[in-house]
Amino acid sequence: MNAPVSTEALYERVAHIMPRAEWLSFSDDIEAILTLKKERNAVILAHNYQTPEIFHGVADIVGDSLALAREAMTVDADIIVLAGVHFMAETAKLLNPEKTVLIPDMGAGCSLADSITPEDIALLRKANPGVPVITYVNTSAAIKAASDICCTSGNAKRVVESLGVQKVLMIPDEYLARNIARETDVEILTWKGHCEVHELFTADDVRELREAHPGVTILAHPECPPDVVDAADFSGSTAVMSNYVGDHKPGKVVLLTECSMSDNVAVQHPDVSFVRPCNLCPHMKRITLGNIRQALAENRHEVTVDPAIAADARRAVERMLTI
Repeated sequence: MNAPVSTEALYERVAHIMPRAEWLSFSDDIEAILTLKKERNAVILAHNYQTPEIFHGVADIVGDSLALAREAMTVDADIIVLAGVHFMAETAKLLNPEKTVLIPDMGAGCSLADSITPEDIALLRKANPGVPVITYVNTSAAIKAASDICCTSGNAKRVVESLGVQKVLMIPDEYLARNIARETDVEILTWKGHCEVHELFTADDVRELREAHPGVTILAHPECPPDVVDAADFSGSTAVMSNYVGDHKPGKVVLLTECSMSDNVAVQHPDVSFVRPCNLCPHMKRITLGNIRQALAENRHEVTVDPAIAADARRAVERMLTI
């Protein structure tokens, strides 16, 4: 058994956003996870919406869904633990078919992924013959397999314009598709899927935030309704929003997205004041230090992809990654 790993240096990263007493409640799990990673040659990929004790305490690779998809292809490990939701673990498995991919809680799903089926795509293709289908990565492998190419919120416009056509179907996030449609001359047909976190934000929220916090800079995720994006100062993926904070150093900022994102960016920018309108993703919050530890200790829960759809799903993801 390896000697226990000290978590003191890790705590220094988050000291200004987390009381020491709270950190100490996590330290046993963190030490165990760091030891198990070494013993099992495992890496942890954590989405930007994970809580700080996961994001800054045990993760090896962090980022938005595009970053995690790219990094999943190059990890030098036998085991990948995906601290995120199920579609992300499926994507990691698609790109690393020989590796063991674990998700700490099989119930970590996604409202967008649940909003559409392969049968829906078949009907869309029948109604729009010859129109390519672009699928947001927030979908199951079965949906990816029924599509032509994937996209993320960070690369959606590039994917749309890369196809060289006049019309595309972008599924399933209606708001992302409508927001991207305003940035391009390509006609974008939509599907009425929504993120249960981002659809809660309203233009009135933006107005009230400005009244309560004069001079605040408001950044909105493109899964927010278009009127929210219009009312904000800037819109971008989680990675783009994080970069904006680092590049522009606003004195006070609001990130209209899942609220753990603000905690994690605040760690990196202690000189920026964050206002936190806190909409939690119930699926992301199913991932905890405790079930990450259990996943590593007991090989739970392994994510597999049906071979009948894996090749087509992998093709759609890899087409995106080449752009």
